[in-house]
Amino acid sequence: MSDLGPGSGSGLRADPRLTATDGRLRARGHGVRLRGRVGPVNAVTDVQGIEVGLVTLISGHGALVPGTGPVRTGVTAIHPRGRAGTPLPCAAGWFSLNGNGEMTGTTWITESGSLTTPVVLTNTHAVGTAHRGVIDWIVANHPAMAEAWLLPVAAETWDGYLNDINGRHVTEQVVCDALQAARGGPVPLGSVGGGTGMNCYGFTGGTGTSSRLVEVAGAAYTVGALVQANFGSRHELTVAGVPLGDLLADDDPLGSWELPAGAGSVITVIGTDAPLLPQQCTALARRVAMGLARTGTTGGHFSGDVFLAFSTANPGALRSQLWGTGTGLDRLEFVPWGATAWAVEEAVLDALFVNDEMVGRDGHRVPALPVAEVLEALAASGGIPG
Repeated sequence: MSDLGPGSGSGLRADPRLTATDGRLRARGHGVRLRGRVGPVNAVTDVQGIEVGLVTLISGHGALVPGTGPVRTGVTAIHPRGRAGTPLPCAAGWFSLNGNGEMTGTTWITESGSLTTPVVLTNTHAVGTAHRGVIDWIVANHPAMAEAWLLPVAAETWDGYLNDINGRHVTEQVVCDALQAARGGPVPLGSVGGGTGMNCYGFTGGTGTSSRLVEVAGAAYTVGALVQANFGSRHELTVAGVPLGDLLADDDPLGSWELPAGAGSVITVIGTDAPLLPQQCTALARRVAMGLARTGTTGGHFSGDVFLAFSTANPGALRSQLWGTGTGLDRLEFVPWGATAWAVEEAVLDALFVNDEMVGRDGHRVPALPVAEVLEALAASGGIPG
């Protein structure tokens, strides 16, 4: 059960745990039954220090003109320790549920157990640009750090159904702008940032985020998730344990397109302030799959499902692996795995609930989740209070 009921009245609707930055109700705000206790803004930024920035690129209509548009894409940037704290490593691990996708920098994360750069999410064909953009931002803002090697983390999902994906619309400057715009607090949801041109279960998807508060051995910690959701076949969609895909099967333009069923991808970034070993971060990343499964997906060969998890605790640790200094970790605890799955589930649902229909290249259309129809079905099944 959620600890927060459906919003009612202007005061409650302004609660960021229930309401998106554009004023629309999130899934939790509609009363959807979701497990766990959320943080102050129900976002990955509830983990102290994490900052998120987005640049959304939308322009043009009609027939695709490669290099011109229509454009439906963008960049999402995540600073694990904020813009000022970039040089400090975080314990980190990653996991690939299905490898038909890209996340750069993962071999060094495996080798060192640490994450030292911001993370950026964008479209599949802009990964190289995003990688270089992170380097440019570090050169400008942390020049001493740039004197060593830089292996940024840039990850992708495919927006070619709506976007001129082969046009160079995501530039290094766009990446730098997203990194520089990063702040704490509420995070915009839906077709924004790197998630602009994405779809999820045949509906507009993209950017979602959520958090959970947990207690371990008397200490309180936060675990937050940010997803770039571009996955799932319509018939799989499940909300609060209620299968809805067949009920909502009528308006599914992607279902008749040439993509294999369930093709797309999902990138998930998990942050926590609980002190974890790198291999515990890897275990945390593996649990993302459980949260995705709670929304109905069974995974697919043509979906790149790649997950990253990091811990912002122990800010002085792991430096010895990078610069030859530091004392290593001296305090180890771990977050209960359930919190990760619940946060990921809600993040995906918010990407669906807080969204609009989008039309892109060649008139390709992705409908928005019919929220009223979903709520009616959930009420009949007990997924929300009657």
